[in-house]
Amino acid sequence: MTQTSEAAADVAAETADETPRSGRPRPWRRRTVSLHRAWFVAAVTFVTIIGAAAFRSLPGLLIDPLHDEFDWSRGTIGAAVSVNLALYGLTAPFAAALMDRFGIRRVVAVALTVIAVGSGLTVWMTAAWQLLLCWGLLVGLGSGSMALAFAATVTNRWFTERRGLVSGILTAASASGQLIFLPLLSWLVTRHDWRPAAVTVALAALAVVPFVWLLLRDHPADVGLKPYGAKEFVPKPPPVTGAARRAVTVLLSAMRTGPFWLLAGTFAICGASTNGLVQTHFVPAAHDHGMPVTAAASLLAVIGVFDVVGTIASGWFTDRFEPRRLLAVYYALRGISLLFLPMLLAPTVHPPMIFFIVFYGLDWVATVPPTLALCREQYGDDSAIVFGWVLASHQVGAALVAFLGGVARDVFGSYDVVWYASGALCAAAALMALVIRRRSGAAAVVA
Repeated sequence: MTQTSEAAADVAAETADETPRSGRPRPWRRRTVSLHRAWFVAAVTFVTIIGAAAFRSLPGLLIDPLHDEFDWSRGTIGAAVSVNLALYGLTAPFAAALMDRFGIRRVVAVALTVIAVGSGLTVWMTAAWQLLLCWGLLVGLGSGSMALAFAATVTNRWFTERRGLVSGILTAASASGQLIFLPLLSWLVTRHDWRPAAVTVALAALAVVPFVWLLLRDHPADVGLKPYGAKEFVPKPPPVTGAARRAVTVLLSAMRTGPFWLLAGTFAICGASTNGLVQTHFVPAAHDHGMPVTAAASLLAVIGVFDVVGTIASGWFTDRFEPRRLLAVYYALRGISLLFLPMLLAPTVHPPMIFFIVFYGLDWVATVPPTLALCREQYGDDSAIVFGWVLASHQVGAALVAFLGGVARDVFGSYDVVWYASGALCAAAALMALVIRRRSGAAAVVA
């Protein structure tokens, strides 16, 4: 039977089913609609990032305990956090290329194992270089492979519609992990020392590995499906060899375009004002003003609650509004809030501080969905790797402020100058976002 006759037979069967010989239509019957496999992959990715997010909750809680136990300066401890944050970003573009070569599942499983090893080994350290090796190098490399480039790769492969929403949800997974782990880790550090907290991070990373290996799939074609929203079947591309070379080649190509430098600059300021500043130094800064560590950590966890809301909402906005303007608004509001923070720190939690926490949580990584959208607009198929390099700038900015924030505390006795400087940088980022040009055929080349 030919395809045409088969189609005609299907139509006839449907017509016969709806209108029987009696001439009276059959009662309406509900048709079951199956959920696309892409949403299950997104769910596994969400859980995976939550498990890996445990390591991001710990650095700010370690500064005071390590300073008290080993008499290491805050600058030294901040240097280890700085290496971690820098590698988190610099590894991301190579990890995206490795996912194209070996598959998402293998790269993520290895990365989680490396995080677990690095965090677990810290319980035996006795010297500062061991902190740099375990927490800086190993956890930095592992976490870099679990960075937002992972979320970008999953989104690009499995979705052609709802990409803004999905990228917002997956970005929010890190905040959800922070929400889950921060209160627990702060309680462990306060009641049982910092070592049980480090072991908890290692176990959390290992616990996710079976989910990744058994449930995650690299491409819709692996299960015979089209990407969500696609009108045609997309065959799985062959493995791309030369992962490192491709990552560098894409970088060199993107560096010749103006939008890349603007995106990298704005995202560097984003990292400086979130991971580098608030996530690393908020707890010790609040403790300087007499606030208990558990209370300060709980406030960071509340940031995680509203981060989820803000990031998902930002993904929804990105599907509907101009991403350049969204970025400008996000950075401007963040800068204003940071200028007020030094006046809000106190021994107790009061309503203005709660307002700051809610506001900053909504804005924390709301910048990610519009930044991803602009990378896709400008760089097409290479957008995941380009976003990996943009994320590298995010983490370099975070690393600099994680280190300089500790140095500023040692030199000036407070963090005030760092809050004010970061607020000014956010204002600059808002202006940079507004001048990113639209792509017309090809990305504009800087003269």
